[in-house]
Amino acid sequence: MAVPQTVPATQMNQQARPAKKGSKTAKAEQPTPPVQSAQPVAAAQPAAPTPETPSGKIGPGMNSKGEVVDSSRVEAGYGQSVKGLRDWEGEITGKPAPGSKFTQLQIGMPMKQVTDLVGQPSDQGAYLTGKAFIPFFFGSDKHRQELVYKNQGRLIFAGGSMGDIGSAHLVWIIHNASEPAYR
Repeated sequence: MAVPQTVPATQMNQQARPAKKGSKTAKAEQPTPPVQSAQPVAAAQPAAPTPETPSGKIGPGMNSKGEVVDSSRVEAGYGQSVKGLRDWEGEITGKPAPGSKFTQLQIGMPMKQVTDLVGQPSDQGAYLTGKAFIPFFFGSDKHRQELVYKNQGRLIFAGGSMGDIGSAHLVWIIHNASEPAYR
């Protein structure tokens, strides 16, 4: 295992802010040589892409097999991008649990249809996205609704309004066989 080489704080300050030309400190200060560690520093090698994850990267909240272990830490971009019903674009992250009801779902389904298929969630919540603060943005991703299903995962819906979440559509499926009942 490679040990990262550290640079003393005084050396960092010298590198970050050189003294002005002709000043007394420029003549008095001599750069110190870098500190050598007892062990040689190995070059970092990029990890080979794993076939389990479509992007070849292991995302936050995921293990090396491409399974989600902490849904609250999962980030977009590490799952499989899909185009769903009525041209809705979304993402599917993780691997479904055996017998999961999430396998019946498709990106773009309305929230009512999803809850009719998989039942009521054990917990849910809503939040604003950054697009809510863009003036004159009239798209459908200003806020999101998140439904949590114990031992299944999470479903993220976009669109609708904060008062009318029924018109929201499924945009992200997060499979997590060890999902807790609450967010």
